[in-house]
Amino acid sequence: MNWLPWDQALGLIELPPGFDVQTMRCDHIDTAIAALRRWYPDITFGVNSCFLREDFYRERVCLDGAIDKDVIVLTLWHGDELVGVWSGEREVDSLALWGRLVVIAPEHARIGLTSRTIAGMEEAGRRMGAAFIYALVTLKHPYMQHGLEQAGYRLLGFFPGYDRELVAPGVVKRVYQAVYAKLLAPENKVLRPDPKNMTPRTKELYALLFPG
Repeated sequence: MNWLPWDQALGLIELPPGFDVQTMRCDHIDTAIAALRRWYPDITFGVNSCFLREDFYRERVCLDGAIDKDVIVLTLWHGDELVGVWSGEREVDSLALWGRLVVIAPEHARIGLTSRTIAGMEEAGRRMGAAFIYALVTLKHPYMQHGLEQAGYRLLGFFPGYDRELVAPGVVKRVYQAVYAKLLAPENKVLRPDPKNMTPRTKELYALLFPG
């Protein structure tokens, strides 16, 4: 499951006039780290804190137009101003994509940059052979929950205590996250589970999540 060439992948993201999307470049790493610290103070702790480390980008992220690693980072621009960062990770063995991070500058948060980026990369995932895409979403505010639900993602449940967040000055706790996913593979390629192999509790939850 190889990443699409960037000229194809970026062409699938339709942004409003005046905005542009680029792949992560080495000379933009410091700018992205500083912007993430401003826009998303909670990123200092937990699973996404890696996006504040230069070594993470140089060791694990496709840089300067390469498509040789499992993590990609896109930067969104309004003229010369960085206004957003999106990241996804491919899971080659399961043909899955993990939407790791979407952060938009507060002054541009209500113009659809998140939904347009998600839609474009979802289509790129289909074209590169991904069968499944998922994201873990904070319950600190409903913004990304609304965005994924409107984009047709299904809420599958919650990870209790999966991540860490700063919940008060000087106080870091493990927090719940919502799990959203979308099947990209056609239904005829998916085997539905047999209810007789489920415990009563499993069957009850399955019927709630997948009615009919």
